[in-house]
Parts: sequence; C-alpha cells; structure tokens
Amino acid sequence: MDFAIVGGGFSGLSAAAWLRRLAPKRSVLVLESASLGEGASGRTGGMALAETAAGKLPGLGDVLSGYRKILRALRIDSRLTLPGVWELGRSAQAKNSPICWSDSGELKAVRLVPGGTVDPGKVLTGLARAAENAGAQIVEHAKVRALDFSNPLLLRVRHKLRGRFHQKEIRAEQVLLATNAFSLKLSGLRDAAIPKLTFALATAPLSAAQVKAIGLGSRRPFYTIDLPYLWGRLLESKGVIFGAGLVPAYVGPPSRFPLGGRSIKSTARDLQRYDVRRGEAADRLRWLESRIRNLHPALANVRITHRWGGPILLTEKMRPVFRRHPGDKQVIVLAGYNGHGVALSVYLGKWAAEALLGRRALPRWS
Repeated sequence: MDFAIVGGGFSGLSAAAWLRRLAPKRSVLVLESASLGEGASGRTGGMALAETAAGKLPGLGDVLSGYRKILRALRIDSRLTLPGVWELGRSAQAKNSPICWSDSGELKAVRLVPGGTVDPGKVLTGLARAAENAGAQIVEHAKVRALDFSNPLLLRVRHKLRGRFHQKEIRAEQVLLATNAFSLKLSGLRDAAIPKLTFALATAPLSAAQVKAIGLGSRRPFYTIDLPYLWGRLLESKGVIFGAGLVPAYVGPPSRFPLGGRSIKSTARDLQRYDVRRGEAADRLRWLESRIRNLHPALANVRITHRWGGPILLTEKMRPVFRRHPGDKQVIVLAGYNGHGVALSVYLGKWAAEALLGRRALPRWS
C-alpha cells in the first residue's frame, strides 16, 4: 500500500480524493474506526469560516476560495453560500445591528467577516464518492489499534465485518493520521491537545415574523467574539441551529487555556464515555436550551427538534496541528481545528495530499 489514511472525516476523505487525482497510479486506503463522519465531520453545524481559530496564519492562503475550488473540482453539490458571517459582541457594537439579543448583556453585531454556510452531509458524502470514484479504497469499522514505525510502516487493524472481528496487518509507505479528537495516543497528541464535547440544538421552523424579529433574515450565520461563546445559523427549513458549551469543563488557571497559553491541561481523554442524555453533557444541553429561549421573546416558546454533541480538539494557541509525527517522518498528523474545521479541514486535506506526494512543504506555523 502506498498511502494509508486513518480517519474518514472531511480531512481524510479530502486527502484520499486528491491523492488519487494527483497520482492515479498510487494506492490509497482509508481506514475509519466506525462510520464515515462519525466524529466532528458528521456533527458540525455547517458554518464555513475564512481563517483558523488563531486567525490567518503565515502561508495559509485563501481558505474559502480554495474550499470552493475543491468542491467544484470534485463536483460536490454542497449548497455553499458565502454571504458573510456576523461577529457578535457585548461591546464595541456596530450601529444598526440586525441582531439584538439578551445574553449576559446586550449581544449585537460587531462586524461582518468572510464566510457562510454549507450542507455538511452533502460535503461528506460527496468527498467519499469522489475518493471512491478516483480509486481510493474506503473501509469502515476498521480501527487502527497500533502503528509500528517500521519500514514500511505497519498498521495493526481490528476490522468488524458481519458482526465478527478480524485482526489485520497493513503495510504502507506513508500514513496520514486524520483522527482529530480521537486516538490522541496514535497521533502523538496526548499531551498537546484537549478533546472536548461541544453542543448544539436545532429548532423547529420559525415563521417569517420570528426570523425577522431575531435578525436572521439575511441568512448570515454568527458567532460571538467574547464569552460566553455562542454560534449558530438559519437552516433552509427556517429552523435555527445554536451551539455552545464544552464538556468536560476546563479545570485550571486561565493562563493555561489553549486560547493564549503555552501549555495544555486536560482532565479527560476519552470522549466516548459521555452520553448526551445524562450527566454533565445533558446539563450542558439544558443550559444551552434555557439560554436560547431567553435570547429574544420570539424564541421563548420555540420547539427544539434536535439536540446533539460532537467532538472538538483544542490545541495550543488554537493553531491546527499539521506536521510530521515525531516517531516517523513518513507519518503526517492533521488535526485540531478548534471549531473552525468545516472549510479548513477539506482545504488542508488537499494540502496533506500534496505534502505526501512531495509536491508541497508543510506549513511553518505548525
């Protein structure tokens, strides 16, 4: 095997599709421990942003333009729209803000930044279809239990097929680890990143009067630039997605939180032990629902149709991880989008394919 990709989300599938497009004679295998999109890619709210959570990093390029070109090249009907994104704040607010909510103060628009929305389900299935059509092999329910830094590299895989587990050994010349918040030991990120659950809910369709009252008639998504954090967007159905909250809660001094700190403090590593229907996760969802109902009178009695949590990986200084594995230079690690991964993960997935083929260097900011 020439290339093995661990992780069947936006990053891994984008890299697989581009590896085969750029080098059609090279073999590509995608190994996904569960189902495609099982992690953040299948639980995102679909807001496409122009930069990383740390801002525009040196050499990053135009993420949104690159994202749009990738979707067009792979013929993915993504429903991508880029009307801009409202940054909301509780101070330094713009005049004539279309949004005026009550949320730990008066929450209004501060400025409009590049970005928009996309249908993440269509992107995920489109990437998988593009990768398979190009000749990549995709195997679901194939968990990589260990990676031996031999020559060639050896992946020890447990594959569930027809209800039975099979142990496999796969040799590959190069490997891309695109597991994000999962398998931190495998990617060498155990002491360099914090996995969390973040939460979202969706409302039933709102009336035109309700949409106008809450200031989302422009269909622009939004996120806050101060705390407490809140993000969301209007759906085609006229329902609204709202998201906020992290579990487990951060424990430690503010100076060590990844937003500006140099080090990482984590209190939990296994996100799969949480159940959004009970315990701390359920408390966060109830908190989010109460918060949404109190934003504006038009939302006081809105019906909530969906509630969910998804994995997020917080990294030092909120910078994505895109580097060689410390154990072997033939292994690349791509993860840690800090909530900005919808467009960025696909964009960097193509970059990873180019790096694996020796056609492009990895970014210096990593």
